[in-house]
Amino acid sequence: MGEAEAGDLSEVAYGLFEILLSRVLREQGRALFQLVEAGTDFREEFASVFARFAADYPALAESLTARFGSTDALYGLLTEGEGVVPTKTTLIYWIVQDAPHAGAGEMDDEKAGKWLIFLTDDRVDEIWRKVRNATAAGELGISARVSTAKPNPESRDERKVIYVYTRDWADEADVMRVRERLREMGVIERIGYKRNIETFRGEYSEKGKKVTYYSA
Repeated sequence: MGEAEAGDLSEVAYGLFEILLSRVLREQGRALFQLVEAGTDFREEFASVFARFAADYPALAESLTARFGSTDALYGLLTEGEGVVPTKTTLIYWIVQDAPHAGAGEMDDEKAGKWLIFLTDDRVDEIWRKVRNATAAGELGISARVSTAKPNPESRDERKVIYVYTRDWADEADVMRVRERLREMGVIERIGYKRNIETFRGEYSEKGKKVTYYSA
């Protein structure tokens, strides 16, 4: 296996491991970002989850330890902000936060849409923290995600972007309620709202063409 392929495998492995770790923490009523930002020691939970991960996916676990040298090094990476802070995350393209009431089976993807917030590196961490916390508390939309420091070949902008999803683009009152909350968080510049149906069609903004449904 070449060096590039090994790197790709370890990044896939990390993504799967973090999903599993986050699921276990969520079952305990905790979240990875809360533990990291509070400086809480969660090494015991980390070790337990990694042991399960290694038993179920030995090749993926081996790729992680081969890349980082040890599980301690991987744990240290998490405590430094990997998977939590956008500008410190280099192994995954997106950090995602779902609202507690947003069950996957309850959402109609074609009815959903998102506010798009483009930010420079010096602003994205702070705004993401506010958006994430409000989403986790059920005070914003149904989900949010932010691009990270990992270079994304599909990116159309050098800035970072935060997507804030709402359940129904036709529910203008709810869409604008979320927009007002974003203003309170410091997003005072005009931003656009894009329906998922445009995204599914592969429609993106180009010179002379707009695909945003709302702008405020």
